[in-house]
Amino acid sequence: MGRRAVRITAGVAALALVAGGVWYLNGDAPERRLVEDYLAAWERNDVKAMKALVAAPPAGFDRWHRDSAIGRADYEAGDLREKDGGYEARFTARVALAEGADWTYEGRLRLVESDGSWKVRWSPAAIHPDLREGRALRLRRSWPERAAVTAADGTRIDTEDTYGSVKQLVGAVAPATAEDVKRLGAPYRAGDPVGTDGLQRTFERRLAGRPGLRVELTEGGRTLSTLARVGGAPGKALRTSVDLAAQKAGADALRDEKRNASLVAVKASTGEIKAVVNKPGGFNRALMGHYPPGSTFKVVTASALVADGLSPATRVACPARQTIGGFEFHNAGYKDYGTLPLRDAFAHSCNTTFGDLGVERLGEKRLREVAESFGFGSPLNPGVPAVRARFPSTGSETELASAAFGQGKVLASPLNMATVAAAIAGGAWRPPRLVDAALLPGGEVRKLEPGIVRALRQLMPAVVSDGTANAVDFPAGVGGKTGTAEFGEGEEPPAHSWFIGYKGDLAFAVIVEGAGEGAAAAAPIAAEFLRGLS
Repeated sequence: MGRRAVRITAGVAALALVAGGVWYLNGDAPERRLVEDYLAAWERNDVKAMKALVAAPPAGFDRWHRDSAIGRADYEAGDLREKDGGYEARFTARVALAEGADWTYEGRLRLVESDGSWKVRWSPAAIHPDLREGRALRLRRSWPERAAVTAADGTRIDTEDTYGSVKQLVGAVAPATAEDVKRLGAPYRAGDPVGTDGLQRTFERRLAGRPGLRVELTEGGRTLSTLARVGGAPGKALRTSVDLAAQKAGADALRDEKRNASLVAVKASTGEIKAVVNKPGGFNRALMGHYPPGSTFKVVTASALVADGLSPATRVACPARQTIGGFEFHNAGYKDYGTLPLRDAFAHSCNTTFGDLGVERLGEKRLREVAESFGFGSPLNPGVPAVRARFPSTGSETELASAAFGQGKVLASPLNMATVAAAIAGGAWRPPRLVDAALLPGGEVRKLEPGIVRALRQLMPAVVSDGTANAVDFPAGVGGKTGTAEFGEGEEPPAHSWFIGYKGDLAFAVIVEGAGEGAAAAAPIAAEFLRGLS
């Protein structure tokens, strides 16, 4: 059946209906022809023809059938009944407010004899039964209530009282700009609520749902009632992997730290991110910060050495100083450990050992291959923006030696390094994620060689029991690695304090910017975090 827009207004607002497909009443009585002709004129938006069929049209008739339209409609004529010396003709209007969204209501036309013929006795109620002078029909577009973002236990974390780093992960919602509308496309319009960052931005369409339409009856600009709600769809809740107990333990562990610091915790067996804490807020350094990982990278280098034949018991040299490629490297405090098992060289974090072995036994290609098995170079898509760890090409033996213990051009975020520790704890490197894996781009799980896992599960606990972190009060069962990552210039450049590790199925990384040795700042924070979980 044909459709054509018919514009009708109620006061300052308007409703558009299109007539089509009239159900013909039996017989050929004049009053029945009147209903047919009137609806047909309405179909054509022929206000003049409609007016000719109205008895004593009021002065406002044209106004009600003018101005902007809010939809289209089909009419189906109903029965014709005698009433008050005339007739009442019923009809059904099905208004197409949006694609696939109809509003259906029952209307009535009053018919009277006037000057020897049947006419429509018109009032605003002929358009909709609830209309009268001073009232209007208004079409409003509205979004459903935004769906919830929750922690792993179902607690909402998208409320006004959500705190700190959790709010940073969730992100904010604000009116859409022209740029947002261009990026998102239909059905978005400027001013619509949209996620501006974090999970709210990444999962905008899931959380927002689709807008619907409301037909409201108004008077004096005030809504009297909602006549119809059509179209739209509710959003879907988003459950994250955030563990609020772990999040609190991390925040408590960083409470007294005055320098910029971050903590990330990951479930090793799944890659789920359980806690992300940044102090202070603002920049999400836990996921977006790029730092030299320092000696925490020795987990990668040690894995490469084990894969190529060394064992924790293999004896290696750890002199105080070692010249490689014409550049002299040294251990922290210029300590000379002589010849000792690889396990102890790792525990004492011997720069000279790992720099030399990185060049002499591994080479850049092999070290890069193993670094990539720990996620270096791979894009991260946890549900919010996160940087990838970098292992750039080295141009000399000096640069390769530096890279072998996490200096030079090697860069990583706390999240990157938490996944390195998680790979040892869980036996495979897994892409970190904040939400269900089915909602994210596919990421490759990279299983580590069993021999690497066995060896590193000896090396990392030795750091805590006998090595650089032995003075820190860790709970039982922790394996880890300290890191002192130099940056800047000078004979004694400043350094970031790192600690990465695992306990059971939970892996973690802590960095404190410019705090010096890993055992001095980062390791105690990690220990307090773990104690806070017990």
